[in-house]
Amino acid sequence: MPALENTYALILAGGSGTRFWPLSRNNKPKQLLDLFGTGTLLEQTIKRLEGLVPFENILILTNSLQVDAVRELATMLPAENIFAEPAKRDTAPAVALGIGLIAARNPDAVMMVLPSDQLIQDTAAYHAVMRDALATAGKSDGLVTIGLRPTWACPSYGYIERGDPASIPGLECAHPPFEVKRFREKPSAELAGQFLAQGGFSWNAGMFVWSLPTVIRQLDAHAPELGGFISELRDSKDILATVNSRFPELTPISIDYALMESADRVFNIEATFDWDDVGSWISIAKYLEKFGEENRANEPISELDSQNNIIFNARPGTRIALLGVDDLIIVQTPDALLIANRHQADSIKKLSDILPVELL
Repeated sequence: MPALENTYALILAGGSGTRFWPLSRNNKPKQLLDLFGTGTLLEQTIKRLEGLVPFENILILTNSLQVDAVRELATMLPAENIFAEPAKRDTAPAVALGIGLIAARNPDAVMMVLPSDQLIQDTAAYHAVMRDALATAGKSDGLVTIGLRPTWACPSYGYIERGDPASIPGLECAHPPFEVKRFREKPSAELAGQFLAQGGFSWNAGMFVWSLPTVIRQLDAHAPELGGFISELRDSKDILATVNSRFPELTPISIDYALMESADRVFNIEATFDWDDVGSWISIAKYLEKFGEENRANEPISELDSQNNIIFNARPGTRIALLGVDDLIIVQTPDALLIANRHQADSIKKLSDILPVELL
């Protein structure tokens, strides 16, 4: 593993708050919510890095709507490590911005790129995998992606198809890297089932590890617009001015499309830690307390003849009671109440098109 002072992490903490409305809002999306009574997902992401990355080497990218809330949560980081993107430009420009900011500090760094909104509880297993990923990135000329072993034929995730074990001189690790054959976009349920039956596929978790010289070389070759932007940042006498003038001009594109699918060499390390992207109220439910016939709630409820309901009460001093209702999602906040069919949980984000702007 690279020396601690040469290890950096970039946490992506933007995004909107539509899937968990009304608890989440544009200025308070999923990663800024304390959904399980154990701190926000962003706080957990930062604390999980302790021992892997010095806090002064952790950078967070967010947006102007959320930057104040992120600063309030991430008090363990230097204030100058939290940046608000001046425009929404998808993950590739955001990652390039992070690379440029780190390159200006330490051009030889090895860095991780991490989402801020995933639930990972086994920190020891996480550290073991990420140390091996850092070691792989430090000793090779490839980009490392962390994959999750599929537990079911999910059509909502991208997939990584693994090839042969990678040959990297001098590398010894418990979680060996494999060459990546190709990235597969979100498949049909039938094709996802074929992936599972065939084996050798991982879910793409959106976690990447690479050395700066390697990733900059690959961006120069395969995404020259982003490579040029990084070069400008690295040499800038006024980084914030450069970001504000150049970032909004960058082409919106995901890091998978811009780089990972075309890079010369990509490795996959399969994670052995627990992982949940908690992408909807259905995902949240399994971590809540059980009441009666499979009703799940964050606070005590009263219920009769009701089953398979999900209740999240964020209005102190109130009680939710159920009578003869099934398969509902009920979320109460001080200024809004959601009542939805649990089978339409993935469609809650569509409500943003019809809600008053002051409730978004």
